[in-house]
Amino acid sequence: MVYLLPILGVLLSFIFVYFTKPQNKEVFKLLLAFSGAFLLALTVFELFPEVYTHENPKIVGVFIMLGILLQIFLEFFSKGAEHGHVHLDPENAAFPWTLFASLCIHSLLEGLPIEHHHTMLYGILVHKIPIAIILSIFLLGSKIKLTSAILFISLFALMTPIGTYIASTFKVIETYAVYLNALVIGVFLHISTVILFESSEAHKFNLRKLLVIIIGIIIAYAL
Repeated sequence: MVYLLPILGVLLSFIFVYFTKPQNKEVFKLLLAFSGAFLLALTVFELFPEVYTHENPKIVGVFIMLGILLQIFLEFFSKGAEHGHVHLDPENAAFPWTLFASLCIHSLLEGLPIEHHHTMLYGILVHKIPIAIILSIFLLGSKIKLTSAILFISLFALMTPIGTYIASTFKVIETYAVYLNALVIGVFLHISTVILFESSEAHKFNLRKLLVIIIGIIIAYAL
């Protein structure tokens, strides 16, 4: 299940976009706000306590900060696709290699904590679905070939399960699990907080977004 759900989440999102061609952006914004709150809350409830009880807190903090910096670096190439933005030219028919590479690295890292924190699977799944939908809308609306779009989405879908498989198979990953999880915490902190900040447009009060954020936190706590 830990391998199958991330794959199905991405592929079914692509199929959904292909057949329905959704246009309601407000629904996506609410879904993104929910996913940001849910992922952030799970990170705080599940990953934070584990890393801070197994290692020097200052060292853990260094790796968390490195994770934040890593995600900022990756976004120079992905143009913010990890939190719902694709700033690429839809008229360009070339395969978006930089976007693909940065998203694959991000997704691979996402899979590392799942091996020992199965509840993180749900946070990552809820995060991936709106991102996969937005990516699919871009890919299918661009001049990129359909076969290339399918290849992109299929490989993207495999990255998180590959990360989980690596974490469960290679002992070196187990040895440095605390540091790697701290790195992933930094990635999650950056992604989720950017989503939450961006969900409040012009800093205007939005009751629906506040409610979905609260619901995301409550569900994460209940898990």
